[in-house]
Amino acid sequence: MASAASIGRAASPDKAPAECRAQVANALKLLEPCLGSSSRKIAKGNAGTLEHAISTYVPGHLHAVDEGTLPPVHPSAKCPSDMALAFGRFCVDRYEGSLVERLADGSTTDFSPYTTPLDGHVYLARSVAGVVPQGYISASQAANACKAVGKRLCQAVEWRAACAGSEGYAYPYGPTRIVGKCHDTGVAPMLTYHADTMKRGWGLTELNDPRNNQLEGGLAKTGTFPDCVNDFGVYDMVGNLHEWTADPNGTFQGGYWLDTSQHGDGCAYRTISHGYTYHDYSTGFRCCADVALPVASAP
Repeated sequence: MASAASIGRAASPDKAPAECRAQVANALKLLEPCLGSSSRKIAKGNAGTLEHAISTYVPGHLHAVDEGTLPPVHPSAKCPSDMALAFGRFCVDRYEGSLVERLADGSTTDFSPYTTPLDGHVYLARSVAGVVPQGYISASQAANACKAVGKRLCQAVEWRAACAGSEGYAYPYGPTRIVGKCHDTGVAPMLTYHADTMKRGWGLTELNDPRNNQLEGGLAKTGTFPDCVNDFGVYDMVGNLHEWTADPNGTFQGGYWLDTSQHGDGCAYRTISHGYTYHDYSTGFRCCADVALPVASAP
């Protein structure tokens, strides 16, 4: 990851600038349709809920965030088998994204998850278990890969809602962090390979070193942590890799295996100070999609 100085850190809510508190309040308002149920196991806003986790961490400096909007509920909505239906509103990939490349002859080949996609090439996003997810990818590259298969990057508000599951928990699996449920600890590749340049500050060359995600004890294959799942059947939304959202200002969420709390806990985690074209070893993605609706029969 980039140095802490380059990232918008959270502030104590009572000390954060008013415009930052307003930004968080707006994010909570947009989530309300998915968090307002009176039947939730933990009452709205209490400790252990997504909204409590969000409200606890307020950016210390304002960075614009396009939260997006939640799609309407469709009672008969359906999703492809590699996606889960969230709240009857949208589809979300079950696993962190990986890529295949479409060649000039129309055939496809696996793309290395340890390198950055190349300009002028066509990549297709996929959501499958048991593969190394794609790091080293920017939001713009991830958006193109999702679009190539009829999907899209999740809106920021969709991502958080999907992560928290139907109960709106702070973590996919429940209200309280349990170390090891998700891939939220591990080996630090930057200290392993680039300790000698840490003092001057790591640049894009070090941060995009292909070795970073090949180090044993680092990045895990999709679905390796079977308990890191919510009740929608979506895996790894906390830890393993950061996941880009559709915010054109640049927002990734969920944290990666060495940081799932510095910028919010669990499903509330958010980094908002890297541009849409930024990438490093920790940046990954998953796709969302609009729901499929039944075709009306002819009269």
